[in-house]
Amino acid sequence: MFKRLLVALDNSPHSDYVFSQAIDLAKAQGSRLLLLHVLTLDESDVPPMPTLPAVDVGSPANVELWLWESYREQRWIYEQGQLQHLRQLSEQAALQGVSAEFTLNSGDPGHTICALAKTWNADLIVMGRRGYTGIAEWIMGSASNYVLHHAPCAILTVQGKPPASSSDQSDQEAGTSKATA
Repeated sequence: MFKRLLVALDNSPHSDYVFSQAIDLAKAQGSRLLLLHVLTLDESDVPPMPTLPAVDVGSPANVELWLWESYREQRWIYEQGQLQHLRQLSEQAALQGVSAEFTLNSGDPGHTICALAKTWNADLIVMGRRGYTGIAEWIMGSASNYVLHHAPCAILTVQGKPPASSSDQSDQEAGTSKATA
């Protein structure tokens, strides 16, 4: 039985499906969850690091300081948003009778997931998969592939698209389609 589930989440739409699968498993097994989001620089909505001119354009040093201070403030706001999202998911789990805590870490997702699974004594890692293969996987990296080869415990990789909502299924069964504005 799996009593301690580490749930690795990112900002993708698929992440909601991963979370729902983890909740279902936790309810069936009587498990507790540790929700994890690993901050990386390649997330689509993370504030970009400032770039400084390659040559001295005669701007004072305080411009560079201002750029870095601005970046740190934007990054802090972004991190607070991620923490709030994890807090909301933890509350959703509690409403369904599942004990959950959360953590926000920075670094390489694969390494961070494996290290946290080990220190938290996870029985199972639940994570999604972006679906990269071949060269794209080699260039972009694959957290799920790394975790598959280095995890200290069992892994559940949630693959594929989440099932259509019941209203979408009803529309499809009736042979109708939703109009878009």
